[in-house]
Amino acid sequence: MDHLKGKVAIVTGVSRLKGIGAAICKELADSGYHIFFTYWTEYDKKMPWSIEIDEPVKLKEELIKKGIKVSFMELDLTQHDAHEQLLNKVSEQLGSPDILINNAAYSTNNDFSNLTAEELDKHYMVNVRATTLLSSRFAQRFDKKSGGRIVNITSGQFQGPMPGELAYATTKGAVDALTITLSAELAPLGITVNALNPGPTDTGWMTEEIKNELKPMFPFGRIGKPRDVAKTIKFLVSDEADWITGQIIHSEGGFKR
Repeated sequence: MDHLKGKVAIVTGVSRLKGIGAAICKELADSGYHIFFTYWTEYDKKMPWSIEIDEPVKLKEELIKKGIKVSFMELDLTQHDAHEQLLNKVSEQLGSPDILINNAAYSTNNDFSNLTAEELDKHYMVNVRATTLLSSRFAQRFDKKSGGRIVNITSGQFQGPMPGELAYATTKGAVDALTITLSAELAPLGITVNALNPGPTDTGWMTEEIKNELKPMFPFGRIGKPRDVAKTIKFLVSDEADWITGQIIHSEGGFKR
């Protein structure tokens, strides 16, 4: 793994050990990347899945055992300067980053009948504003000739409607648009930009009823796992994927809505 020596990956939204963010961190760490991840426990504590307060620390300890450098910070991505706070901390502790995985997301259930301006703003601030500003500033600071990678996690909203998730679908749709345009702007800098839709993924939020409802929609007969997402991202950030950019990749096991 000599070609990975010193490569630094940022992964946002890594609060829970069962989550997609944690799986991404583990997969990249196994490949030799140094990891900097963010988390925001206030959000996860309000969600049905909740969170144990020490989960980020446990993840850091697990990653360190893999022989790579690891750092993290708790960060509220709704803050106007969150992107500067994060990139400053990464540079200070691990050096200039090579990879940015925009995994953090804000999501609550709502539809046309109960959507409020406040709730829409919360979705926008995390899913669109933070992702756009962090990606832009990452690119502005990128000081290498090639090998830069940005991967945005999206949700397949253009694969079909998402009733009951109006704000989430709207803002994730903006992430797809961002990916396509930003990829053209950043290619001359040696940075690829792609988005990944993992489809329904069992990160601990699914009840048995939901699992039984979803399973027939997967041709492989099982529901997506966090490592399925992580393995695809490991490829997208590798040297082998340096000719792939501006793509919305639906890595969801043939899921049929």
